[in-house]
Amino acid sequence: MAFYDPDRNDGHPRLFIYALSTCGHCRHVKQLLNELDCPYDHVDVDQLPGAQMDEALDEMSKYNPAETFPTIVFGSKVIVGDREDDLRQMAAKAKAAL
Repeated sequence: MAFYDPDRNDGHPRLFIYALSTCGHCRHVKQLLNELDCPYDHVDVDQLPGAQMDEALDEMSKYNPAETFPTIVFGSKVIVGDREDDLRQMAAKAKAAL
């Protein structure tokens, strides 16, 4: 099962967040993207059953080998952590790609 599909939305890459439900930084990233009206998909990895959690972590480690949260992916770009300026730029590119 793939959690992130960069070609979702008719070939347009979509912003995706690997998050934890208990992570304040993860919540802030989602809140900021909502405020920016930027569509995204996400998975709260800690809410997945064992085998799916392992799959999500394996997939996330391709983008962030340290497996830290949040990990935000858009096409070939990756942001690790709550970096607001970078997120704003990524959100603008994601919205332009739709």
